[in-house]
Amino acid sequence: MEEIPLWYSLAVFFVLGACVGSFYNVIVYRMPRGISLINPPSHCPLCKKHIPLYYNLPIVGWIILRGKSACCKQPISVIYPIGESLCGLLGALALYAATGFTTDFTAPVQSLEVWADALALFWLLLGIYPVSAVDFKYKLIPDSISVGGIVAGLVISFIPGGMTPVESIVGAVAAGGGLYLLGWVATKVLNKAAMGFGDVKLLAGFGAIMGVTRAVEVLVIASILGILIMVPYAKVAERRAAKKAAQNKASQNNDDAEDEGAGQIPFGPFLAVAAPFMYLWGDALKELYLKLVVGE
Repeated sequence: MEEIPLWYSLAVFFVLGACVGSFYNVIVYRMPRGISLINPPSHCPLCKKHIPLYYNLPIVGWIILRGKSACCKQPISVIYPIGESLCGLLGALALYAATGFTTDFTAPVQSLEVWADALALFWLLLGIYPVSAVDFKYKLIPDSISVGGIVAGLVISFIPGGMTPVESIVGAVAAGGGLYLLGWVATKVLNKAAMGFGDVKLLAGFGAIMGVTRAVEVLVIASILGILIMVPYAKVAERRAAKKAAQNKASQNNDDAEDEGAGQIPFGPFLAVAAPFMYLWGDALKELYLKLVVGE
């Protein structure tokens, strides 16, 4: 059998990423609305007619239809092909990063460790899209990503060269359990909910894929990113909320319930962004920290 060159494998990962992105579009739309991901099958959200499989082809289907539904000719949001294209690029990036960003695109990928890293990065990179899209708007993290990460990590652990199944299980239990305990303590101290269970399950998935040590590092980096963004955002949001409250008081209109959560940003997207970063450059970042801060 002729060896498959890297460029061909990258193309395959792009297609797989686009297909997963198409499914993630379904998650982003259906999951917050409480609609099953399986039933009913793919259908037009306007006229409810079934969408044939060939119109559901990632990216290509939208281009063939020229951005309009085949049944009722209503516009189809461009966010769908954009999300699929982004996931396709992230899928190819997962394999490319696992090879160490090699410049030899004709050489085949033969190392099982590289394939294990590629699959892990594939899951981590593509997970950024649904976690961010759903958590930012609805303050929810899809179980298909969080719990699915635990399953994916365990499956990948059976590929020689990476983590063992035992390390994967320990990573999931320790990372998820540790964050749950931390959230429980913070909730008791602050007398209010300090950590969503979706974040706990998401970190457990990262622990299954990356191991407990790397998962803890993800938590640290995500916390730093969260502080850097949440603090200034909270101040701006509080000013906007105060201004709207003053306007509402003046007009005797108290219907702005959307401001109840002003200044709050979900933690899930920070975890999702930090995970592939630490998977790739966690060791380099640790060495840099020891050199600059500790002096070793």
